[in-house]
Amino acid sequence: MPAFSLDPPQSAWCAELRALAAERLRPLAEKGEPGHVNRALVAELGQLGLLERLFTSGAVDLCLMRESLAHACTEAETALALQGLGAHPVHAHGTPAQRERWLPRVADGTAIAAFALSEPAAGSDAAALELRAEAGASEPVAEPDGGTRWRLTGEKCWISNAPEADFYTVFARTTPGAGARGVTAFLVPADRPGLTGTGLDMLSPHPIGTLSFDAVPVTADDVLGEVDRGFRVAMGTLNLFRPSVGAFAVGMAQAALDATLAHTDQREAFGGKLKDLQSVAHQVAEMALRTEAARLMVYAAATAYDERAADVPKRAAMAKLLATETAQYVVDQAVQLHGARALRRGHLLEHLYREVRAPRIYEGASEVQRGIIAKELYATREAAQ
Repeated sequence: MPAFSLDPPQSAWCAELRALAAERLRPLAEKGEPGHVNRALVAELGQLGLLERLFTSGAVDLCLMRESLAHACTEAETALALQGLGAHPVHAHGTPAQRERWLPRVADGTAIAAFALSEPAAGSDAAALELRAEAGASEPVAEPDGGTRWRLTGEKCWISNAPEADFYTVFARTTPGAGARGVTAFLVPADRPGLTGTGLDMLSPHPIGTLSFDAVPVTADDVLGEVDRGFRVAMGTLNLFRPSVGAFAVGMAQAALDATLAHTDQREAFGGKLKDLQSVAHQVAEMALRTEAARLMVYAAATAYDERAADVPKRAAMAKLLATETAQYVVDQAVQLHGARALRRGHLLEHLYREVRAPRIYEGASEVQRGIIAKELYATREAAQ
């Protein structure tokens, strides 16, 4: 795997994205209501052409977008990422009719997408999900036209953009007792009868909610990919987005580091600048070291994805794990070096301190990433014997 570095066009594009985020996206984000979809912000992302790039770019470009936007406007970054997460299964596995109906609207910011995998009793252990896809008995019922229909019954929880999304990529159990092999992915429009939801009041400012399925009808036309192979749809999506969660984290870490450099260079304490205290200088150096190490791992994983390398699951898990844990550390140290001012409502670091915690949990908690890494390492060893 070659070492990663930005070429001049990439550097210029990242600078442009940071400027757009600060000048055009942040004002819209500040007008949004915490816990609710900011449709004006999503529409602006579409107007700028960034949402369309979710379907035309590779993993490296996705990471560049997420890191650059996160540096200046975490709300814009998250809005873009959630559109991609919810719509990628449609892009990668949808039928021509599904793609034609939804992807243009996602790209222009007029349709809100959501990825509905987690459940009250199936978060980290996604293969244990219990949302049922059934028709009377456990078997689907053939329709007169030769198609198949099911009824979805159960709950989803911790779903970003719920309950305000326009459609959901929903993972349901079509074969009881089959674990990961009995799950099917469905594209479910929000207006289907029997589908309701409730918002949750969370620490993170972006919308998160629950979904209730009361015999929600779906047919073979709503299946994404193949019946009973939906877990592949989920894991394929997560393998793409996990490195980019790391890019989001790196963007936040860099913003915290930049703020700390400015503060310690100006703040007078103990007869001099804070930066002149060895303990402070060494701490800033450690923050920079960890941020750059995380950045390199994120882009190595993204490059591996774009090159279709065999070890993508391991690299994606490593990138998400290192970057999110690093961002938590860097933001925490930045708060410590800023002192009480960083805890005041509205301060950049107060905002980042709330934002940085959730990525260590969603799309696979840090403990899950460690499990994936270990599993892949032992599998590689066994294959070599």
